[in-house]
Amino acid sequence: MTTELQEILDRHVANGTAPGIVVADGDAAGRLEIFSSGDLQPDAIVRIQSMTKPVLAVATLRLVQDGRLDLDAPVQQWMPELADRRVLRTPQSALDDVVPAEAPITVRHLLTNTSGYGMTTAPGPLQDAMVRNRTQAGQDPVELGAQDWLDALADLPLMFQPGAGWRYHHSFGILGILLGRIADRPLPDLLADEIFDPLGMTDTGHTVPRQNAHRLPAAYRHDGAGALVEMEPAGDGFYVAPAPFDLNHAELVSTASDYAAFARMLASGGRVGDRVIVQPALLEQMRTDRVPAHLKTPDSFFPGFWDSMGWGYGVAVQTAGPHQGRYGWSGGLGTDLYIDLDGSFRVILTQVEMGPEAMALFAELA
Repeated sequence: MTTELQEILDRHVANGTAPGIVVADGDAAGRLEIFSSGDLQPDAIVRIQSMTKPVLAVATLRLVQDGRLDLDAPVQQWMPELADRRVLRTPQSALDDVVPAEAPITVRHLLTNTSGYGMTTAPGPLQDAMVRNRTQAGQDPVELGAQDWLDALADLPLMFQPGAGWRYHHSFGILGILLGRIADRPLPDLLADEIFDPLGMTDTGHTVPRQNAHRLPAAYRHDGAGALVEMEPAGDGFYVAPAPFDLNHAELVSTASDYAAFARMLASGGRVGDRVIVQPALLEQMRTDRVPAHLKTPDSFFPGFWDSMGWGYGVAVQTAGPHQGRYGWSGGLGTDLYIDLDGSFRVILTQVEMGPEAMALFAELA
């Protein structure tokens, strides 16, 4: 398999899928092999984007198991900005065509993307408003600091009653801010104490220290004609410290070996050595589909997603097919994680905007 995996990476680099690819292949028993091809070095610090979501889920579950948080607690207890929510009467309603929220947003709603906030998948007044106030999600870094972003989001109505729909992404930005408020300290400090330091994830954080900026590669997108266009520079830009503003709502950078340590902890039943990071019962909730069938509507995410997938806490879960029970998640700049129930895992890193090319790479490495 070692030769076959390397050949896959080399072929995709040669064919222009990405300028470079790094893969960490390992298991709960301790095996770890790191493969690289092209100009992405094995120790590259990359923008993992939505692979931040499983990390935030684990941080949340650690607060739960320590008795500091209840999954069904209303978030307005710490976030008064989200009290007394208004809900669009229909998804295409004008922003003032609203009804009161029937229940508060809970922590569980955030973990399962059912808060009422999220990416708008169809044109309409709400989508226009999110573009205007800079809360619409995309591959570019966030444009607002955490408090300004939350205030802008709180000015908008919910797309649906909390728990009554599924929309991707924004719940986890809210969750990052929430965790910092519950801990009464910056989110980076909380993540370091609860996850990064115990797992030895020394290069994972919201920014790359200036002395390590040479390890941050450029990010690219495909232009539709076979060429790669640079989106973010190597060794500079938004992710190089110091942070431009409070990033509690933003996404992380990491390395293949760091994220493999996180994956191994999950594959090992939530443990690292003798230390329990996530209790087994909570880990089982995390990696089990938590989304009711009636919320898996075609308009809630990209076409076909729900055919064989579900969503747990911060991860997608395969609900059918040869890899049933596999869980993990991807990032918008061509990164991916999956963990199988036999304890094996794989971390795939590129820095190319998600599209057919990256998806084809992931499919070959599945």
